[in-house]
Amino acid sequence: MSQSAVDVHSLSKVFYDRKRGRIDAVAGVSFDAYPGEILGLLGPNGAGKTTTLRMLATILTPTGGSARIGDADLLARPDAVRRQLGFLSGDTGLYGRLTAAETIAYFGALNGLSDGLLTERCEHLKRELGMDTFWNGRCAKLSTGQRQKVNIARTVVHDPPVLILDEPTSGLDVLAARNIVHFIRSARDNGKCVLLSTHDMGEAERLADRIAIIHKGTIAATGTLSELRDRFHAANLEEVFLHAVDAGAE
Repeated sequence: MSQSAVDVHSLSKVFYDRKRGRIDAVAGVSFDAYPGEILGLLGPNGAGKTTTLRMLATILTPTGGSARIGDADLLARPDAVRRQLGFLSGDTGLYGRLTAAETIAYFGALNGLSDGLLTERCEHLKRELGMDTFWNGRCAKLSTGQRQKVNIARTVVHDPPVLILDEPTSGLDVLAARNIVHFIRSARDNGKCVLLSTHDMGEAERLADRIAIIHKGTIAATGTLSELRDRFHAANLEEVFLHAVDAGAE
């Protein structure tokens, strides 16, 4: 197997709250992910998925552990890490007065793309994501699905080798979600490493090449769906999840 694109060792994050005290949001997470692979990070809300991804995206500083994105160490070379990834957050907003085209061009410029390359990438993404009909429309007037396409386009405009997608289909209708799923698969087929956070069992089954089940800030199990079914003698992913969570609680 090729060298991993993402390598995470014992990553942890502790928060302190006046009322609740110490909160171990992530408690020693370890996993790896490879080029041409979708790794599904599956867990309920509050399991530590988003905190883990925000640490990998250099938005949050880890309390402990280490991670590597490509050849860049998360703590030693955060700028190099950011150049190698695209991060799509579940709560990212758009500036309503900019058009879809202006938004994507702005983020391309922020990532240092030359005028010629930026034009090429914008045209490619417009076709790939089917944005022709609203390309010059202001973001404030776009539908939820159209806005998510703009969000994804700005995430990948600099063509990063690693994509971190936090609940990318959340809140979308069936048709909009189908378009996003097609794009994720296409990114994988083109050699991207995709970290996909979801609490949707069906989405994880359909999309992920391997699944890492996260529960209470730790990884309860990792493997292909077939491997996990065999390991826990389970008929489907829901049963796998319940068995893995129960085993971790023992």
